[in-house]
Amino acid sequence: MQLWFSKRCDVNLREQLATQIMLGILSGELAPGQRLPSIREMARRFRLHPNTVSAGYRQLEQNNWLESRKGSGVYVRVETPTIPSRVALDRLVADFFRSARRLGCSLVEIRSSLRHWLELQPPDHFVLIEPDDNLARIIVSEMRKAVTFPVQNCQPDKFASCGLADGGIPVAISFSVKAVRKFVSDNLDLLTLHLQSAGESLTRHLPSSRNALIAIASGWTPFLRHARTMLMAAGFEADCLMVRDATRVGWRRGLGETAAIVCDSLTAEMVNGVTRVFSFPLVADSSLNELREYEKFVCTELDS
Repeated sequence: MQLWFSKRCDVNLREQLATQIMLGILSGELAPGQRLPSIREMARRFRLHPNTVSAGYRQLEQNNWLESRKGSGVYVRVETPTIPSRVALDRLVADFFRSARRLGCSLVEIRSSLRHWLELQPPDHFVLIEPDDNLARIIVSEMRKAVTFPVQNCQPDKFASCGLADGGIPVAISFSVKAVRKFVSDNLDLLTLHLQSAGESLTRHLPSSRNALIAIASGWTPFLRHARTMLMAAGFEADCLMVRDATRVGWRRGLGETAAIVCDSLTAEMVNGVTRVFSFPLVADSSLNELREYEKFVCTELDS
């Protein structure tokens, strides 16, 4: 994983480290169960004080991003997979029948229950369940460009009553899954969206001059905060970064004077043509591919 650190900015090194590791986990660049470099190794590699690395790791542990294993090291916290792979389908079917027999269900009851589920309305739209409305608008915009099914969004506590659950494929962002899961029936798959790797995106699009005036624009506050931290860690001076909240009136003022604008994909549509625009999609390509595969699976069933 690529990391940047700047000792000349107002974001301390501990926060730079914690932010970049957190974004690496959210994007899937750091996998569950992956071992991180030791405190000594990380400090030596990036010329940091060991106490800085230790504090960053400790912050991430307290926020449940990392876990320490005594005598082994620091690891990305492991999450139990919720959706089994297709190769295990036969085993799942066999396990299902064994479980049904243990419950005392007859073959007639099993067939009746299966028939009921198979005759339910096939899903025909995606529903992003996300409490942050500003983030939801960005994610929905990216989903709609990737799939042909309609895409809607709702608050977690409204999912069962808003009319979108029937025929809907529930989707949640990785860091919201735990909060969303309790509002979604256990009988439904909850698709998980992972975020794009911030490090890879930044590497591809960094302007050559660190003294150029760069605008950071988005309607989602964490994007503004994390993009500023990443750019400062990469060597940009705070005075060279102009932060614009796209939910506020007059946020476009002064953008024409900047050398480039760093923004999310939805905001990019509102500033296109003003100056050089570096758009950073939030959803990882692998997650968008998963949505397409799920849609393909449903459409195959409908066609048959």
